[in-house]
Amino acid sequence: MKTTPEHNERIAKMKFASVYPHYVAKVERKGKTVEELHQVIEWLTGFDKKKLQQLMKEDVTFETFFAKAKLNPDAILIKGLICGYRIEEIENTLTKQVRYLDKLVDELAAGKKMEKILRKG
Repeated sequence: MKTTPEHNERIAKMKFASVYPHYVAKVERKGKTVEELHQVIEWLTGFDKKKLQQLMKEDVTFETFFAKAKLNPDAILIKGLICGYRIEEIENTLTKQVRYLDKLVDELAAGKKMEKILRKG
């Protein structure tokens, strides 16, 4: 399934701070902690808890969030379906990065072991 330019633009303009509470609720509902969520986000982006809070306070879009991130080189190992899209087939770089994050949050909520979530090449 190919993403459309409109879909990619919508994702780019979404505010990280508006999505973050949904990530927290999802992992906590499944018995995981905010600390584990932060570990996953930091692995992907390089952002520690303090930097995440700063970015949320600045109300950054996903476009800005990922522009400031130092994406983990092993992120390319994240594969599979998320929201009806096969991650490895997404052509738009930003949309792919957002879906990487969605996939990691899903895996955490599903109870996957942290060493499996934090891939190593």
